[in-house]
Amino acid sequence: MTTIVSIQSAVAYGHVGNSAAVFPLQRLGVEVWPVYTVNFSNHTGYGAWRGPLIPADDVREVITGMEEREAFGEVDAVLSGYQGGTQIGDVILDAVARVKAANPSAIYACDPVMGNAKSGCFVHPDIPILLREKVVPAADVITPNQFELGFLTGTEPESLESTLAAVDAARAMGPSTVLVTSVLRPDRPEGTIEMLAVHGDEAWIVQTPHLPMKANGSGDVTAALFTAHLLDSGRPDEALAKTVSSVYALLKRTLESGRRELQLVQSQEEIAHPACEFTPTRVR
Repeated sequence: MTTIVSIQSAVAYGHVGNSAAVFPLQRLGVEVWPVYTVNFSNHTGYGAWRGPLIPADDVREVITGMEEREAFGEVDAVLSGYQGGTQIGDVILDAVARVKAANPSAIYACDPVMGNAKSGCFVHPDIPILLREKVVPAADVITPNQFELGFLTGTEPESLESTLAAVDAARAMGPSTVLVTSVLRPDRPEGTIEMLAVHGDEAWIVQTPHLPMKANGSGDVTAALFTAHLLDSGRPDEALAKTVSSVYALLKRTLESGRRELQLVQSQEEIAHPACEFTPTRVR
């Protein structure tokens, strides 16, 4: 059974961070050990929230406790998302090193959350530097959106060619696999959006309708699903097709519901059994 340690935020109301990643992974049959970095009432996009930011030393203690159970040899991947401060980043990197010492075949999958093309960079100024200089070089899989990919590599990816070049630059930093979400090529058909996966010597892109919505937590679900499917099959095209199928179904159901929060539980069948209605095209 695949086992993933997921070090992310948690909210009581809604679905972001571990509150978005854990349930989909469990529906895929993955054993998930969640480690929380915050325990908030809701995500910060509401402008107001309650609950604690968990001190980095306390997060480290939880991780150490798992290590003391001699459990890290079972771990296939460490997954991380939004990093609220540099101290948490150091804790995550230390956890990755400990897991890999116990199981050298384990991987680190990082969603390098920094911002998006519309909002710009919305994290603390130290975070992009931490991600670029320390976290991404330690990762095996990264799942940036197109804006974050450009920020990490000092490029401005737009076309397929420039996006692939930016991916190559990111892979030269350390990761072997890159999933680029929210790819918006100037020459794409109107009303569409794409996702690009590069793994080994293969690059695959898939296109879906662009739904008119912004859903907090969708990136967290995407990173979790892609990591699990890639671990399961080792095939970037299959992992991409299944991930896109589930995420599109989830977003479509959420849009139709008229609600702000992801309709995650309501979409569990599409997560567990993706229809794969969108076929990736090999571009390398």
